[in-house]
Amino acid sequence: MFYKPGVTDHGLPHDPFKACVIPRPIGWISTKSPSGVNNLAPYSQFNNLTFDPPYVMFSANQTVNNTRKDTVRNVEATGHFVWNLATYALRDAVNKSAQQLPYGVDEFAHANLTPEQASLVKCDMVRESPVKFECEYHSTLRLPGNPPMGTVDVVIGRVVGVHIDDRVLNEEGLLDVHRTEPIARCGYYQYTVVREVFDMVIPGMDEDVLYGLEGSVKRNRERFEKGKEAEGGGE
Repeated sequence: MFYKPGVTDHGLPHDPFKACVIPRPIGWISTKSPSGVNNLAPYSQFNNLTFDPPYVMFSANQTVNNTRKDTVRNVEATGHFVWNLATYALRDAVNKSAQQLPYGVDEFAHANLTPEQASLVKCDMVRESPVKFECEYHSTLRLPGNPPMGTVDVVIGRVVGVHIDDRVLNEEGLLDVHRTEPIARCGYYQYTVVREVFDMVIPGMDEDVLYGLEGSVKRNRERFEKGKEAEGGGE
């Protein structure tokens, strides 16, 4: 089959676009309003962007009333947000926090979650989540779309603090998905949980390239300093 989105009919009972891009990690984003009220919402259009320094992004479509999401309003007003890992154990709370409640309603209380003050940014984290990123707002890229929900705000933040529960680290010092059981969004109303992993190392790849795939800040800084020394030695 072939169709042009928004131009020709795909002929299916449900739109397949989002179901083609799976699984999508969930940006469970907590913010605080300028008046100090907590907000929490999941965004399935979320990912990391780079690692040194680390940046993440999430994108929030307009509401059905053609207004901006509360999360975007809070981030832009306060300059801070937290990403909380959405796990299988917390799936019901994630789903509850997705409800579009009136602005100013505390989703932590609505989803029966415990707010925990972040160390560096001025908003709360989900205490029950095993991994949290404290983020400082960087910028918003606003992509135009068809009303009421087509326009999207792509919000970018710099990760300035990382919290990892020691219980989800294995004996090798790796973040163990068997212990975190992260959930991800699939198509339609489907989700998945990650419980199985396998390794694949690119064959013939130089170690100085592999560290970038790992996301090693330490190795990246060492490589930079080594390059500076090489440049100085050639003068």
